[in-house]
Amino acid sequence: MARERAEASSAARRRRLRYAFGGALAVAVASATVVLATSGAMGGGGEDDEPKGAGGAANVQLPEQQTGDLAAAAKAAQCTVSNPPIEGQAHATKIFKASDYKTNPPTSGEHHPEWYEDGIYESGGAPELGKQVHTLEHGRIDVQYRAGTPNSTVAQLEALLAEQSGGYHMLLYENVSDMPYAVAATAWGHLVGCKTMNDKVFDVLRTFRAAYIDKGPESVP
Repeated sequence: MARERAEASSAARRRRLRYAFGGALAVAVASATVVLATSGAMGGGGEDDEPKGAGGAANVQLPEQQTGDLAAAAKAAQCTVSNPPIEGQAHATKIFKASDYKTNPPTSGEHHPEWYEDGIYESGGAPELGKQVHTLEHGRIDVQYRAGTPNSTVAQLEALLAEQSGGYHMLLYENVSDMPYAVAATAWGHLVGCKTMNDKVFDVLRTFRAAYIDKGPESVP
């Protein structure tokens, strides 16, 4: 726990430094933008791993919840719920691969000392498995969808996160490890995977969230 707190403090300092640098950079970018906008030569920017909030899907209507029973919800949606054995929780500073874990997506195991922040990540964001697994150790629910998922479905998943205090202790991102599911949710030691997307999947994700959020072995916020 002492090592975890020290690493959390170190990560927080790095984020503060990044934000401070970002503030200075924003001033320079704003000045450049004025010049570019005047000349009509605005260019595009690259994607990064910073999440956005979960409040941007207010106009998306989701199916009403039909059951609060996870097993019943999973059966109705033709999803699979599993509770894989814990693979460990040591830290290692390396790039983790899908082959480092016994489930895809992973639910526990050795992971990177840093972790991703809560929120919604753009397509291709949050790609590092080691940082994903670390979020689960802190009690997060990670919802992920297969590459190529329609934008309309992604918008629905964003609305799902917004249901709970703007996405409290949840992450949403595109899976980059070729998982065998259309959509999946993971918690520390728990996985629900749905091979096809349908309206009943939302009940599965809601009941999974209620069962496992904030249940990780570490209480670091």
